Amino acid sequence: MSRYQNIAVLVAAFLLAYLLPLGTHGLWIPDETRYAQISQEMLHSGNWAAPHFMGLRYFEKPAAGYWLIAAAQAVFGENLFGVRFASALTTGLSVLLTWLIARRIWADPRKSFTCALLFMSFFLVAGQSGYANLDPQFTLWVNLTLVTFWFAIHSVGRQRLLCWALLGFACGMGFMTKGFLAWALPVVVALPYMVWQRRLRELLTFGPLAIVVAVLVCLPWVLAVHGREPDYWRFFFWHEHIRRFAGEDAQHAEPWWYYLPLLVAACVPWALLLPGTFKQAWEQRRQSHGGFLLMWLILPLAFLSLSKGKLPTYILPCLMPLALLMGNALVETLNAGKTTALRINGLFNSAFGVIVLAALLFIQFKKTVYDQEPQHLTLAIVVLLGWIATNALQGLRPLRFWLMPAFGSWLTIALIPAALPNSIVFNKTPDQFVMRHVDELAAATHLLSNDLGAAAALSWRLKRNDVVFYDTRGELEYGLAYPQPKPREIDWKQVQAWMTKARQQGAVAVVMRGNAVDDAYEFSLLPQDGKRYEEGNLTIMIFDRTPS
Repeated sequence: MSRYQNIAVLVAAFLLAYLLPLGTHGLWIPDETRYAQISQEMLHSGNWAAPHFMGLRYFEKPAAGYWLIAAAQAVFGENLFGVRFASALTTGLSVLLTWLIARRIWADPRKSFTCALLFMSFFLVAGQSGYANLDPQFTLWVNLTLVTFWFAIHSVGRQRLLCWALLGFACGMGFMTKGFLAWALPVVVALPYMVWQRRLRELLTFGPLAIVVAVLVCLPWVLAVHGREPDYWRFFFWHEHIRRFAGEDAQHAEPWWYYLPLLVAACVPWALLLPGTFKQAWEQRRQSHGGFLLMWLILPLAFLSLSKGKLPTYILPCLMPLALLMGNALVETLNAGKTTALRINGLFNSAFGVIVLAALLFIQFKKTVYDQEPQHLTLAIVVLLGWIATNALQGLRPLRFWLMPAFGSWLTIALIPAALPNSIVFNKTPDQFVMRHVDELAAATHLLSNDLGAAAALSWRLKRNDVVFYDTRGELEYGLAYPQPKPREIDWKQVQAWMTKARQQGAVAVVMRGNAVDDAYEFSLLPQDGKRYEEGNLTIMIFDRTPS
């Protein structure tokens, strides 16, 4: 394909696989409803310094990530597309950075396209592009930091100064998105690389410019949030960094090797190209670009593995160098006419798709997964057949159809949310249930929920932050510790008295998440005279006002 055709493929994939599906399915709990509500609250309150979650202080992350989500909701509306647009945009910009640095390293249009296509079709990258959280944004800033570092050390004059300044800007934005990790990851790559290249003096000469720019970018917000919330930095530093990194009670604690299998899974549908990729990368480790890309992949991965708290999306900043190494190896394999690895990769993926399809049909026949949902079942079959066909083409004709797994990946990521059975969708996307009863819920004077994800969906859809929490605290424990002008939480002992008083003031809407067996006692303490709607493990109850 020509250069323009290559660009057209990537742009079309961005529009059809990244942007088009953003508004086709509800917000997943807990992350999407949380980020939607926090950014909406910023938009409505005008408090852009200190994040609040349903009216309560929420200091687990800085503010810049919420700014982008709030800005997208301001531009596109407070809807599904608006909430997710920042993730799609920042992922698309990371794809562009992949293209640019590949072009700078190799000056080979085919390698530039291949690296960008691989990165864009990695399952973890494509999946997160349509999911509202802060990881795609943070990944963009880390990627921009290290891409501009490479450009800076291969430039002179004003261009070099501009690159170092842009590096500082990226570090500053990364810090305001997820904290001190935005400074740590570039340092663990740049410092060893410059020592290896015997260019430490250059780093010490121009690095301060980046530091000054980063500080100037961060300082207005740092001072603003300190002035508004003096306890912010104590909580954010100790709870979100020290405790999560090294604490025995770290959130999401996992073993040190946790990211190794995840790295393989993250680069599906290209995972079987990893052995050849690492073999060539090791052979080229003494070349400046080869060593740099290996350091960019391995050192942040090792650093993140030292942390006790781990989540799959934390390794997103490691995937651009992996795509660059893999794209370089793949193009050289294609140029040499070698097809074994591609053939095995395509046939393995295709065979896996056949197994999944057979298992789905068998389970559907034995135990209904799709209960009177022929459209969803048909769409799931179409997705699997598309996966099987695109990968089979690579397996059968690897030189001609080497890129086809990317189309299988994009098809899967774009359509699979709409192909899931209602038993999953109803339980995990409460905002759609809330939207179908939004008029009755909006008319209520008081709101109550026993689940933070459902409460966030309720708050976002109604544009209200006054939900009262029924026997749940979770991540709002810190915010609830502050004195509140009105009660924001009640337990089993208080709920009946609270309901009686609340109903005397107006209608009460309750959104409960749970099943009748495990949460029967919670349900039994609520009045029995209201309207009741059920969907999956979600229940909406509307109680009319009672006389005083």
